[in-house]
Amino acid sequence: MGSGEELLSSFRELYGRSPKVIASAPGRLDLLNTHQDYKGLPVVGVAINLRCYVAVGEAGQAPRSAVASLNLRGEGRGWRDEFDAANPSLKGGGWFGDYVRAAVRALLNAGYSVPQFNALILSEVPIASGLSSSAALLVSLIKALTTLVGTDLSPGEVAGLAYVAEHDVLGVPCGRLDQYTSAYGGVVLVRTKPPYGAEHLPFNEGVYVASVTPVKHSTASIHPVRQAEIEEGLKALLKQPLPEGLRRKLGLKYWEPDWASLSEEELAPYLSKIPETPRKRILYTLRAHASTTLVLKAMKGEGVGLEEALKTFGEHALRHAVKATGIADDLRNAPNKLPPITAVAAAMNHQHTLLRDLYEVSTPEIEAVINASLKAGAAGSKLSGAGLGGATTSLTINEETANKVIKACTELGKNICIKSIKLKTDNGAKTHLTKK
Repeated sequence: MGSGEELLSSFRELYGRSPKVIASAPGRLDLLNTHQDYKGLPVVGVAINLRCYVAVGEAGQAPRSAVASLNLRGEGRGWRDEFDAANPSLKGGGWFGDYVRAAVRALLNAGYSVPQFNALILSEVPIASGLSSSAALLVSLIKALTTLVGTDLSPGEVAGLAYVAEHDVLGVPCGRLDQYTSAYGGVVLVRTKPPYGAEHLPFNEGVYVASVTPVKHSTASIHPVRQAEIEEGLKALLKQPLPEGLRRKLGLKYWEPDWASLSEEELAPYLSKIPETPRKRILYTLRAHASTTLVLKAMKGEGVGLEEALKTFGEHALRHAVKATGIADDLRNAPNKLPPITAVAAAMNHQHTLLRDLYEVSTPEIEAVINASLKAGAAGSKLSGAGLGGATTSLTINEETANKVIKACTELGKNICIKSIKLKTDNGAKTHLTKK
């Protein structure tokens, strides 16, 4: 039985009637510029063929809305919630129903009508794994509820409401990568400064593998710490006698600097005078963005030269990508222009090193999975999501190599890798059933 059929039969069993709408949205792989979306920098995500499905129907004469999760029922955890859709207050304590309540509140605050409703959730996206289960839920739910009342929203509108629900209502200090990738689908460049939105990138090469570690991560516990460390560094920088032009590019809050126009070269004399931890966080921000800017040229078909790739990604990251993508056995024999998949893989390797050494969000489990993936033939591999647990993303040149990566990660054992999954790029939010 597929997810749609299971959802239909379970909805009828639970609520005594068929749903009027079934909508779904994909999880995502965090491909490039991790931890940059909350700073206003562009990020690259990949929507994947693990989806969250939500069935909804009007509650009839019932005075309250009801929601249930088949996943949580299967785990033996609290799986049913009831609340007033006209006044959806949050319960707190990590209650799953708060995501639904937050989505309803975001819709009400934006002026949309939400009747009392019944909802049933079935998700293929592992929870707290770095594959954006929360955004997939919010995007699919908002798509379902707005379709229920006859409102057809654009992907950008759905993503914006999902972001408000998670960031503003739930108070999760996230950026916009997850919601926009889930709503738009495909491989997307997400704009995290106004005008918010996403641009589909013409990059369809390789096969992805996601490997999930047993350590669950928490965006809410990681992001505020790194954001505070960046602000400590900005405060220390602004105390120095800076050139006025440089001072105007900075700010005291982590989102205030014009990060895209800052270079490591102009900041270097001043970064050397601030504490080590905030210096590392700022260096990560600058170096990760510089490498993303370069690799986007390759993803858009503009080409990336070997010398500039070597300077930006570093010899180790580039050498591995060159060999694994089969364009040369050594950097000395590599072509002057890199194929897109080689540039993307090199950027992934480089950015993982930055995440490990400068942002310090890797773990021994993640490192073991990354090393096994690269040894098995992955061209590029990096952690996915906030880090300190969760999943990794690997890019391989074909299905055969992807299978080798999965085998290598599985053999690490479940104390290091719970599961390793071969993934395809998928569409964004969509409806599967609409009944009047």
